[in-house]
Amino acid sequence: MYPFRASLGILFLIFLILVLQPQAAWGAIAQPEQVPLTVELLQERLRSPLQSEGVRTLDLRRVVIDLRPENADFRDQFYRLIQAQLQRSRNVTTGEMIAPLGLDLSYSTIKGELNISELGLRSSLYGQELSPLLSGTEQAQLRRDRRRLSQLSQLSRSLLIQGQPTSLQITVFRGALKLVQTRFEDFVNFTNAFFLGRVEAPGAEFVQDTDWSETRFSQPANFTGAIFRREARFRNTIFFERVGFNLGRFQAVNFQGSEFRSTANFSQSAFQQTANFSRTQWQGNADFAQTNWQNSVFFNRSKFSRSLFLSEATFEKLISFREAQFSQPVNLRGANILDQADFGDASFAKAAYLNVTGLQFNSEEARILGDPGQVGRVLSVPTLQGNETLLRNLVRNFRLLEQIPDANQVEYTREKLRLRQLRQQLWGTNLNTATLERLQQVGFSLAQAEAIAQFRTEQAFRNLPDLLRLNEIDLATYVKVRDRVVVSEPRSAVGWTLDAMHWLGLSLLLLLSAYGTNFWLSFGVGMIALAYFGGLFWLIDRLRRFHPKPIVPTLSESTWVVSSFSLLSLLGLSAIFRTSEQPWLTLTCLAIVIIPVPATLLFLIYQRGRYHDLMDVSYFVEDGSLRQFRLLIGRLPNMPRFVFFRDRYMPILWDRRWNWLNYFDFSLNNLLKFGFNDIRLRDEHLPGLITTLSWYQWLLGILYIALLLWTLSRTIPGLNLLIYFK
Repeated sequence: MYPFRASLGILFLIFLILVLQPQAAWGAIAQPEQVPLTVELLQERLRSPLQSEGVRTLDLRRVVIDLRPENADFRDQFYRLIQAQLQRSRNVTTGEMIAPLGLDLSYSTIKGELNISELGLRSSLYGQELSPLLSGTEQAQLRRDRRRLSQLSQLSRSLLIQGQPTSLQITVFRGALKLVQTRFEDFVNFTNAFFLGRVEAPGAEFVQDTDWSETRFSQPANFTGAIFRREARFRNTIFFERVGFNLGRFQAVNFQGSEFRSTANFSQSAFQQTANFSRTQWQGNADFAQTNWQNSVFFNRSKFSRSLFLSEATFEKLISFREAQFSQPVNLRGANILDQADFGDASFAKAAYLNVTGLQFNSEEARILGDPGQVGRVLSVPTLQGNETLLRNLVRNFRLLEQIPDANQVEYTREKLRLRQLRQQLWGTNLNTATLERLQQVGFSLAQAEAIAQFRTEQAFRNLPDLLRLNEIDLATYVKVRDRVVVSEPRSAVGWTLDAMHWLGLSLLLLLSAYGTNFWLSFGVGMIALAYFGGLFWLIDRLRRFHPKPIVPTLSESTWVVSSFSLLSLLGLSAIFRTSEQPWLTLTCLAIVIIPVPATLLFLIYQRGRYHDLMDVSYFVEDGSLRQFRLLIGRLPNMPRFVFFRDRYMPILWDRRWNWLNYFDFSLNNLLKFGFNDIRLRDEHLPGLITTLSWYQWLLGILYIALLLWTLSRTIPGLNLLIYFK
């Protein structure tokens, strides 16, 4: 019996806990209902301001304020009583300055138009009426705005030749303004106001239009989660400190001509209609991360002194940055462009670029516009992995817009990333096969190396971010070693060799022609090779021996050859240094191709000496039957053995002043397959080393002319049709 009664008691206690206790808890956290604000209640609140964060604040929270025309008597007294209280700046008894009184309208509902000019201190901006009512700090804040407007006024008069403008009227609000979750059911007029204190409006709801034009915020402003159901106008507004509009909801919004002197946060906000940010100035970071733009947005002629964050933002319509100025990077990482992004006439500082890593962009439906030859240079992607589709879509986008230089620049960027990836695969440390000692050499500690070894015994690494799954690997270590390690399957020697050849060929294409995107770079390389081989052929033909009978060039001829060689080389060097990203590396690559083999052959020629017939006759012969500009694609460097060809080919003349031109013409024939004369090597008494040198240049010429034609077809639209159908 007693156990049964004990069980009933326990069940009863559980019932009380589940039913009665939650009701008490709910009642404790429930928000009190709003009460209508009457004159009596207002006077009571005015007599007993609250202390909020150490500041005296007029408490008008959780009330319904009816300012509609049909309640005109209350509206007039409301403005009069509050303004009289807010304007008090000195103690009546002592005459000392008192701290400004704040206004707290949090959790309240305001019906009818709210006009800030009826609450603050109304005066001329250039007058001195407010000076006795303001502290020294407040007067300093006001003077900096006066100086700015005075400068703008002088500029307007100098440009438009207008007379002295009328005195501007402003409303100074000295204390803090709190609008936490305040609901404004009608028009809100905060124009020409100067807020000397903080403005706190998180979660505020503006049902009708709201106008903050020409307003100045001297202290930080917080509009986090604010909802603007109709148009919000912030034209020519100045935010001297940081401002937060993050998590906001906007219909139409206009920030035209506004200034953000510090950080501006609009992250995770939604813009349902047109957003106008034209001619805005951003002196701090502008954060629009994870925003959603359902209609067009304009940043035309805006100036961004710091970084602009648009990461993971979605643009369903046009986003325009025409004539905008960027001083720091623009982050479009993970953004989604569904219509059109226009960067026409935008200017980018040396440190500015567009980070488009992970950008969601369909070239069939969307477009990225910009100045031809400029926008492609500022697109930046750090790695190829995960961005190949994006880069391919960007190339297709620019080709559809006939912006060939930008398409080529994107392809050049893609191949540079591919080269870096190949280099890392060839020389990087494979996490799946490296020893503990090798892992420590690339930057891991012993404990980290052991953790990697333990992890790969259970499962192989699939990608580098798998490292972060290990507790021993922190982000700093990952960043330090990510360029030194790779994740790949074990490769055979043949596979490694093929990758090495791919890396070598791609390196040559990038260094000598920017992957077929820079004609002048290829031209500069050809000019140096042309001058080098022309001088080399002149040397071995005209400088043969000093004894017993000297065969040497004249001083005049030597001067002409050296001058021509220097001029052609200077032109080539100028083109390379003006167009190549790594000119010294380009020259090193060119030197490896054209110097070792010819230098070895030249050394052997002079070491062995020349003791053969026809020593007093040139090794080079020309077709004497014609003298014209010729295309010599199928020409070989040596003369045919058929005897009747000797009647047409005659040795070049050594005793002419212009003889030195023949050597550069022969080099031109070998390298570019055209020239002014058909000059070849003779077929009798010719050292084999000289023939080898000529054939070596001819083979290089085949590769060079293919590179040059490929580059021309990619850089000049329509030329590929001429090349392919010729």
